[in-house]
Amino acid sequence: MKRLILVRHAKSDWPEDTADFDRPLAEKGEINAGKMVNFLKAQDLRIDKFITSPALRALQTCEIFNKVYEVEMEANPKLYNPTEANFESAVFDLDDSLTSVAMFSHNIGISNFANMMSEDIVIFPTCGVAGFEIDCDCWSDFENAKKKLLFFHEPKKI
Repeated sequence: MKRLILVRHAKSDWPEDTADFDRPLAEKGEINAGKMVNFLKAQDLRIDKFITSPALRALQTCEIFNKVYEVEMEANPKLYNPTEANFESAVFDLDDSLTSVAMFSHNIGISNFANMMSEDIVIFPTCGVAGFEIDCDCWSDFENAKKKLLFFHEPKKI
């Protein structure tokens, strides 16, 4: 059994003359990311590794989470402007020794991927987190494995 946690980056800022890739977190985003990671840790959610989009706002969200979890972090360009196929490819890349992995990414791709696994999520808010149980022992079996939504948390509701 595997667990996949999807995290949409926290609220970002829109500085003038800044490329989309380089947009930083807004102060509210930093606060919400800290609030969310502390909530998850209080729920005894175990995470073995973080995989993040290399875009600044996703990377900063991941770094805030990692101040609490202190696990290996890896940037994966497949998670920037991702399609469902990008997410699946990133999952297939995971080492089978990892039981629980969190992926930090962007909308609309993260919402589409989550909805592909469960019809219970419509749109991820910024810093929304969804956890899925994947009925497989190897990440390479992800595509055909049974998937179950375990939780969906939004910063406004925790």
